[in-house]
Amino acid sequence: MIRPEGFRGAAFGTAADGDPRTDPGRLAAMASALGISAEWATISQIHGDVVLVAEVPGHLGEGDAIVTAVPDLPIVVATADCVPVIVEAEGAVAVVHAGWRGLGAGTIAAALGRLRALGHEPSRAAVGPAVGPCCYEVGADVADRFGAFTTTTAWGTPSVDLGAVAEAQLADLAVWRSGRCTLTDPDLHSHRQNGTSSRQVAVAWVPKD
Repeated sequence: MIRPEGFRGAAFGTAADGDPRTDPGRLAAMASALGISAEWATISQIHGDVVLVAEVPGHLGEGDAIVTAVPDLPIVVATADCVPVIVEAEGAVAVVHAGWRGLGAGTIAAALGRLRALGHEPSRAAVGPAVGPCCYEVGADVADRFGAFTTTTAWGTPSVDLGAVAEAQLADLAVWRSGRCTLTDPDLHSHRQNGTSSRQVAVAWVPKD
């Protein structure tokens, strides 16, 4: 498990943590390790900009970001190359699943906007493990969408630094960034590496105290 330094209600799982969304044993273990409720709010991710508000645990529907102001209500997204982002605000939190489509659609801005609309000003964000620019080979259509964030892979083909795009879209927030690449790190799931259907989770919550 990865705990961003200084964050009170944020954690990024690794392959060793399993997928708590589908495995009750892993859910109980991760919740116990974090000292949080084992009743979480989840979504079906669609690579867009839909933000859902969680007031109770359970499946909320389709979207790519969740916000909540309910204490000790964990909210979660899952990734295996896309960028997981957790945003903390005073009295609220957001969690975002952002692949290149979601980044292009403005899902991070939508989550920040929803927090502000609910009266909670974002203060800082954590960007979790994702496929790195070293390995994220893309076609010209994707590269052209991200301009200054286009670079090259370790083998010289076009690439996009998705983590840097996410950090830039977090604007003036203080940002912690993992920097770990899902494709090269054996402790992380990567769909691009082997087509796995397994995912690691990003979980965020508003502490009770």
